[in-house]
Amino acid sequence: MAKAWQDVVPHLKRTEKSVDWRKSMSDNIAYALLTYTGLQIFMTVSALNRGTSSLLPYFALVILVVAIIPACRHFERRWARLDEAQLHDPAFARYFRRDRFWLWTLALGLPFAVTGLFKLLALVFGQH
Repeated sequence: MAKAWQDVVPHLKRTEKSVDWRKSMSDNIAYALLTYTGLQIFMTVSALNRGTSSLLPYFALVILVVAIIPACRHFERRWARLDEAQLHDPAFARYFRRDRFWLWTLALGLPFAVTGLFKLLALVFGQH
């Protein structure tokens, strides 16, 4: 008879009770920041390689750093306030999914949105 994977690898067994919402959000924030940073560097380097001679790519980079840090701190603070009883409460799963969705939406969407805005401004004001 085949064993369940939880029996073979017991340290991978995970129940709703074992979820640490604070750590999970902190991990998501760390990965989102890494993804965001890589994406933003790629977007800025691409703009510079296309011959953009203005300071707009650099300004976009500064704006994005200023925008993402407070957003991440907001998510981090919200989950850091949980007490020990709330830390593993499955009732927080819905709120965790909501915050994770918005965190990743910002991390993946903000570089494209701001870079697009600055490209549009460059077109409008005639800077190539």
